[in-house]
Amino acid sequence: VQLQASGGGLVQPGGSLRLSCAASRGTLDYYAIGWFRQAPGKEREWVSCIGSNESGSTNYADSVKGRFTISRDNAKNTAYLQMNSLTPEDTAVYTCATMTFGQHCTTVTGPDVKWYDYWGQGTLVTVSS
Repeated sequence: VQLQASGGGLVQPGGSLRLSCAASRGTLDYYAIGWFRQAPGKEREWVSCIGSNESGSTNYADSVKGRFTISRDNAKNTAYLQMNSLTPEDTAVYTCATMTFGQHCTTVTGPDVKWYDYWGQGTLVTVSS
């Protein structure tokens, strides 16, 4: 599976963006998906994950809970991250990844990079006035 994240850009504080994670050379249907981000000079941080079904479980890092929403459209082979009420602290390169086949999105497995197999190219989100 090859993944490509897109939708990043420059947005003012308080604004919104929707990131997409599109898969090629394979299907996302059977994989839970996660989003991570890495800010300049900081370690990679888990953001969210969603189970393999479109109505599957979702989990979020505390830093984004209530502001970000993860979703997926298996018919389009794409996952999304809707980001609202953005702050400068959300500035980072955002990357999507598929979890190991059969692995579930939980608050324990989601943040652990060892459960992820395929990683996409990141997309830069800059929140600035």
